[in-house]
Amino acid sequence: MFGRDPWGGTLEISNADSATDDDRSRDLDRGAMMRHQLDETQQSWLLAGPGDQAGKKKKKYVDIGCMVIDRKIFMWTVGLILGVGLFVGFVMMIVKLVPHKKPPPPPPDQYTLALHKALMFFNAQRSGHLPKHNGVSWRGNSGMKDGLSDSTVKKSLVGGFYDAGDAIKFNYPMAWSMTMLSWTVIEYRAKYEAIGELDHVKEIIKWGTDYMLKTFNSSADTIDRIVAQVGVGDTSKGPMPNDHYCWMRPEDIDYKRPVIECHSCSDLAAEMAAALTAASIVFKDSKAYSDKLVHGAKALYKFGRLQRGRYSPNGSDQSLFYNSTSYWDEFVWGGAWMYFATGNTSYLTIATAPGMAKHAGAFWIGSPNYGVFTWDDKLPGSQVLLSRLRLFLSPGYPYEEILRTFHNQTDNVMCSYLPVFNSFNFTKGGLIQLNHGGPQPLQYVVNAAFLASLYADYLDTADTPGWYCGPNFYTTDVLRKFAKSQLDYILGKNPQKMSYVVGFGKKYPKRVHHRGASIPHNGVKYGCKGGFKWRESKKANPNILVGAMVAGPDKHDGFKDIRTNYNYTEPTLAANAGLVAALISLADIDTGRYSIDKNTIFSAVPPMFPTPPPPPSAWKP
Repeated sequence: MFGRDPWGGTLEISNADSATDDDRSRDLDRGAMMRHQLDETQQSWLLAGPGDQAGKKKKKYVDIGCMVIDRKIFMWTVGLILGVGLFVGFVMMIVKLVPHKKPPPPPPDQYTLALHKALMFFNAQRSGHLPKHNGVSWRGNSGMKDGLSDSTVKKSLVGGFYDAGDAIKFNYPMAWSMTMLSWTVIEYRAKYEAIGELDHVKEIIKWGTDYMLKTFNSSADTIDRIVAQVGVGDTSKGPMPNDHYCWMRPEDIDYKRPVIECHSCSDLAAEMAAALTAASIVFKDSKAYSDKLVHGAKALYKFGRLQRGRYSPNGSDQSLFYNSTSYWDEFVWGGAWMYFATGNTSYLTIATAPGMAKHAGAFWIGSPNYGVFTWDDKLPGSQVLLSRLRLFLSPGYPYEEILRTFHNQTDNVMCSYLPVFNSFNFTKGGLIQLNHGGPQPLQYVVNAAFLASLYADYLDTADTPGWYCGPNFYTTDVLRKFAKSQLDYILGKNPQKMSYVVGFGKKYPKRVHHRGASIPHNGVKYGCKGGFKWRESKKANPNILVGAMVAGPDKHDGFKDIRTNYNYTEPTLAANAGLVAALISLADIDTGRYSIDKNTIFSAVPPMFPTPPPPPSAWKP
């Protein structure tokens, strides 16, 4: 039988397909059951996965965000990383714990080596009851009756420093020496600390300031006198036992040591005020002592301003050895230090008064001694110090005009140190003749080297590459080159090929003009004249006065190592203070970006808000 296929063509229906409806129904039921069984089998296989079909365990995976990885691989990776980290840490711990040699620090430069010795000179010059750690085996207690043996004073003046090769305590150069040492600590504290000399230099300063506090009524607000010196040296009245006629160890002195007081001594008072206030900044962490120093300085400066006069009148003993030519420079110098220590602008007003500067010689540019910084003339140092104020604080009106003048004149002084300008002669060996060929030149040279090196550090810290001499510009390296050339000369680079600092180098003076160093420390007491044989001896001193800078060569670079010629072989406190200052400023010690301490000196200065200048006067037709 044929029928029509709905998709086209004929549809043939066979006999086999003509089964009954019951048969077709049974066939459909069996097919459905088989399809149902197949579907369950397929589903179980898909859900279980092929691994389960093989009898294996199901794998686990870890999702770490950016990818999915096998859990075993993840655990192995993490374990490996931790293991490597622990191993590296263990190795580093072993390296740190096991002792190993550090590379040796670079050897200290010659300026640092010389500085260690230069400071020891102050230990040798101490008067009074010496500490056990003084470090100078041939020195002992001395001057234990100073002040008490003078019936006009009757108070203890034990302590301080002997000035030179004698046993006189001159307060004027001693105070200047303490000011200089304090200035170096304020600027270069980090250098002192780095070489282990900070405590030493502070102890030296305190030895001086403790003594100075005894020389006037330091607890009073107003005073009327100051001790100017202990001991005398004038021998013009014939042979009589005193500190210059006798040649004795200080420990054996048995002659009278008069005390000289002054009642109108502005120069000495202002210099002592400078010393105490500079030291108060050094000891600012010891508030009680710092305040004590400032209190004494206020009384001294007030006394100096009210009781005008030089501490060394004509004919006095002090005028023979440390004559002061003026007190105006001390007013500027002392006023500047008073301001830095107190922050009181009344002191700055005094220091920057145009009339004060004029009297101090700030405008005597044609003077042959202009710019020569000494224990007598503090103006060059004052100008550098106040230029510092302008460079870093710039206080403005009403101080700006005179501070700019001081700054410009400091530039001029620095120019005068350079050979090209012929302001000063130089020896053939290269030593600048700041005292115009006079004797004992080195004390002036070291002061100039210090100012030049310090000013270079100021300019560098202010990010100023140099300064002008007229139309010519010079870098700060030129200043340091000058300073180093002078110190190199002193330390042995000279025609004599000898160091002028005792104990430094292979060749140095052996017959220093110094009583304590020239007399044997053998338990024998030599009287006033008993020591003459040691003074006249041609042999080298039995005791080495380590660190003493002698007076120096003559204008022809010549030098005579003769004990009796003090113009060649005598050291002084003031000269060694300048030497220490120059050495620490040039010492090659890494303390950071800047060599100086920019801010400590300003610690007492309040924030400055410049006063506006007065308005111009009304216009008049």
